[in-house]
Amino acid sequence: MALKALVEREVSNGAGEVAKLSGEILLSGGKRLRPLLGILCYEVAGGEDIEEIMDLALAFELIYTATLIHDDINDAAKLRRGVTTLHERIGQPKAIIAGDWLFVQGYGLSGRYTKKCIDLIREACANIAVSEFKQLDHVLDLSTSPEDYLHIVQGKTAGPFAAVCESAAIIAGATKEQSDALGRFGMQLGIAFQLMDDLLDLRGDERMGKPRGKDVIEGKMTLPLIHALTLLHGKHRQRLSEILNNFSDSLWDELMGLLDTSDSIHYSECLMYTHLERAIQELDFLPETSSKKLLLNIVENMQSREI
Repeated sequence: MALKALVEREVSNGAGEVAKLSGEILLSGGKRLRPLLGILCYEVAGGEDIEEIMDLALAFELIYTATLIHDDINDAAKLRRGVTTLHERIGQPKAIIAGDWLFVQGYGLSGRYTKKCIDLIREACANIAVSEFKQLDHVLDLSTSPEDYLHIVQGKTAGPFAAVCESAAIIAGATKEQSDALGRFGMQLGIAFQLMDDLLDLRGDERMGKPRGKDVIEGKMTLPLIHALTLLHGKHRQRLSEILNNFSDSLWDELMGLLDTSDSIHYSECLMYTHLERAIQELDFLPETSSKKLLLNIVENMQSREI
């Protein structure tokens, strides 16, 4: 409701088409995971007034939606959550502006908070851009290392998770120990979230709007592919390289067979669980509250790929 009220307010204030179209994307669905994490981390750190955290929660959802619009343009995607992407509907120039508008609105909402929170949000936004550049540089780069992958994930996916969790704790008046721990919780959860996304890309999951093989088609070097290229040798590695450089759906079974040979799916799953366990450990010293239980439920749902 808060998102809808924000869009309606901006439309009535004269933002017109850009607010209306941006709002349609903003309100089109999704997990709302970042705002939820912000609210729960605020509560688990002792925050009591939900209105105090609401602008932060909205800010991260606006910023995240802006990245989706820009990602869809970069990827030439035609659908997002089963709906025609914004740039396909209104053209690339207006879609870029809509994404920019959401970024500005999101960052603007953070202005009411302390400099520390604003700096965390600014750094997270800047690192998204840095990581997007790195990801584009590594498209179909078969020499991409696990370290390259981790740097991209930390900036693009996990960094915003960490920023919203740590900022929320600071707003709640948490100790530095608590806010740092919740920041680390967000980072570990975000890395696991991206690993899960990599696996869903290979498996496909229509329930979650994840068509099979989108990342492979776009040439993105996800961890299962990087791991397989690292472990396979000789004709197997050569064949995997050929498949990735000239991918089509007819090569799908062969690709999955090579990933099975290198045990790369299982490796990525194990690493995802490791990061989720690390996330749980960061919550150990926090008091047992209903909000902590809900944070643990998010981790458990991610373990079962239900989020």
